[in-house]
Amino acid sequence: MKKKKIVLAYSGGLDTSVILHWLKAEYNADVIAYIADLGQGEDLKLAAKRAKQVGASKVYVEDLKKEFINDFIYPMIQSSAIYEGTYLLGTSIARPLIAKRQIEIANKEKAFAVSHGSTGKGNDQVRFELAFHALNPKIEIISPWRVWNYKSREDCIEYAKKNKIPITVTKQKPYSCDRNIFHVSYEGGILEDPWAEPPDSMFETVRPLSKSLNKPSKITLSFKNGIPIRLNGKRIDGVNLFRQLNKLAGKHGIGVVDIVENRFVGMKSRGVYETPGGTVLNIAHRAVESLTMDREVMHIRDSLVPKISQLIYNGFWFSPEMRVLLSFVKESQKNVTGDVRLMLYKGNVRVLGRKSNYSLYNSDLATFEEDDLYDQSDATGFIKLNSLRLILNKLKK
Repeated sequence: MKKKKIVLAYSGGLDTSVILHWLKAEYNADVIAYIADLGQGEDLKLAAKRAKQVGASKVYVEDLKKEFINDFIYPMIQSSAIYEGTYLLGTSIARPLIAKRQIEIANKEKAFAVSHGSTGKGNDQVRFELAFHALNPKIEIISPWRVWNYKSREDCIEYAKKNKIPITVTKQKPYSCDRNIFHVSYEGGILEDPWAEPPDSMFETVRPLSKSLNKPSKITLSFKNGIPIRLNGKRIDGVNLFRQLNKLAGKHGIGVVDIVENRFVGMKSRGVYETPGGTVLNIAHRAVESLTMDREVMHIRDSLVPKISQLIYNGFWFSPEMRVLLSFVKESQKNVTGDVRLMLYKGNVRVLGRKSNYSLYNSDLATFEEDDLYDQSDATGFIKLNSLRLILNKLKK
């Protein structure tokens, strides 16, 4: 008889290596290691080799960077999604894609279950498993941290030693870190004290302001239908755009946020994030929108930002309501085409100018000088009509 199969989202670290071995023993199953390349900058060939050494029956290394940017990050930028007014959702938006490809592999391999290494306290377990349920309701989900008896990293190290799992245990960073091409996140450890200042040595892509460039950089970004397509007049794909923007904006100390956020599972959590390129794109995109988007369409879209952000953060990317909201966002972006000039300097992104063939801005109408398009006396009746209910409320008193 063929063994049952489990597809594990594998990173190559201590936890997922222990989980891989544990799944094989606990379920008497073939464990297929799945490694998603989202631009985290790690040696994924080494991770694949380690998975084989631990006992994976097969290893998938999937380059998802292009899909990540085009199908997940760009729609999020088009929607101007920011969770609780600050967080650009760099970790949250990666989870549905990782889960999507994991389910596709599980279906291909006819696996009975999928597994992940998220803990029982965090948001990621929810994001992964909501996506699993949405994409394959019949798949079994195994979350080791919620069912086994191991409680700490020390327990995992002991398990690895006992079972001769080939891992390299280095001095643990005093915080946890998650990275992809869009951002880097830090939480836990020394950051669990919301009064504690993050050390400058922690940051991987953004320079401290004291060490940022002393000369500003000016760039031009071009958008088509709300999607960035050119940098300084040259056509550019998403992967290279993020690589270049991350590098340049990082040198200027742009894109660091330090927040205490509300996790979906009910607790508050302190997170520190680096999103250099994403910060620049978000500001540039809104600058083009300000010129090209109808007022009422913009106000409706902006009223939906908290809901869209919440759905992404909580893991409901594959929900019916998200499909409806994203269809509205896509429609709203049809004329968001144009150029924006920006200056990057000392942690700031300043809009210098914007232009578009779809501009709704009319300088003849907006001028404070004399014009033939607007009769200022019309404002009297407009104001009277809008003040009518205010007058009636006052008279009643």
